[in-house]
Amino acid sequence: METKIRLYHGSNEEFSTVDLSKSKDKRDFGRGFYMTTLKEQAESWAIRMYDRYGHTGSYVYEFELTITDDLKMRQFEGLTEEWLEFVIENRTKGSLQHGFDVVQGPVANDDTRETINYYIDGIYSIPETLRRLEYKHSNDQISIHTGKALSHLMLIRKEIYAK
Repeated sequence: METKIRLYHGSNEEFSTVDLSKSKDKRDFGRGFYMTTLKEQAESWAIRMYDRYGHTGSYVYEFELTITDDLKMRQFEGLTEEWLEFVIENRTKGSLQHGFDVVQGPVANDDTRETINYYIDGIYSIPETLRRLEYKHSNDQISIHTGKALSHLMLIRKEIYAK
């Protein structure tokens, strides 16, 4: 079965092809290329990245990802204990701590690092950690981790917000 998903990526960099080697380390789902199904969320990411780091501008990219049976995909349906353990493993160990081509799940709020550290240090319980990580809006993220998954991703358009 084949499913097409419309996705958005906010960035402070202009590019025409996705380069996984430029992915940042110690992210929620591991080193990869991160997108969302919510254009507004990508716009917010683009502005935040530009405000924080400057660079060439503020851009929102629109992609279409074709999900096929040959892709190894992991989906988290919410802020669960399983999601939390997955995020902690990727954020603490770095690199890629799984064998999935694509991972989809919720985005934690901006206090993620501090909250996760309090959980690791035993200050917060699992329920308290998950409560503190809940985002006020229903945001999501989809990350691509392999060249195989990249071959299923097509750039539709790029919008420039600031230069």
